[in-house]
Amino acid sequence: MMLFARLLAFALVVAAAPALAAPQQIKLTAADHVKVFAAYYGTGDKAKPIVLLFHQAGGSGAEYASIAPKLNALGFNALAVDQRSGGNLFGRANRTVKALGRSTGYRAALPDLQAALDWARANDTGKIVVCGSSYSASLVFLLAAANPGKVAAVMAFSPGEYLGNAHAVRDAAAKLTNVAVFVSSASSRGEIADARAIVDAVPSATKTQFVPKHAPHGASALRADANPAGSKEVWAAVERFLAPLH
Repeated sequence: MMLFARLLAFALVVAAAPALAAPQQIKLTAADHVKVFAAYYGTGDKAKPIVLLFHQAGGSGAEYASIAPKLNALGFNALAVDQRSGGNLFGRANRTVKALGRSTGYRAALPDLQAALDWARANDTGKIVVCGSSYSASLVFLLAAANPGKVAAVMAFSPGEYLGNAHAVRDAAAKLTNVAVFVSSASSRGEIADARAIVDAVPSATKTQFVPKHAPHGASALRADANPAGSKEVWAAVERFLAPLH
């Protein structure tokens, strides 16, 4: 009964959320001087926790255009990043790729994630959650492992060993002693098994492997247009995971 009440409250909050202003456009500078474009979806309170949103291969921060406002409605600021490995998926060109003149390999985008984390620490005072989709769902484990004490939680949608090393993601996951971890996947045996291998490596007492009944690859599982049969179920799991981080 209590769980039903929480899920109902979540649905009402999202449905009743007022229209928000357009996101603030941000330009970050990575350690190797690459200019990284991002969009900041603010609640108006920089003491609120912030979710750093990283997209899947071939995409841009536009993957989160309908997701970030729902995070705002739950009381989270959000920063959606255009990493240097990306493209034109989700209806908008990746601005970082366009400015750089090419899309890079997956692991080369890690400095972009670091720049976003550094920006969040300098500009917001709340807890930091890092959220990845597909290849960036793998990179967020490396990011959290390289920044002990700076990341409160990891959300990874369809992670795998995509980074040119058969165990790089699991090695990073094994270092997350005090980080809450949520891992989801597409509803296919292969992705579920890949997710399980990573979750099993996490030593944190707060870890969740969510196995959805319906979900496409990556964070698009949260998009009603990409996952009409299952997005509500995935959102309910995310809300349960995020609730203690306020």
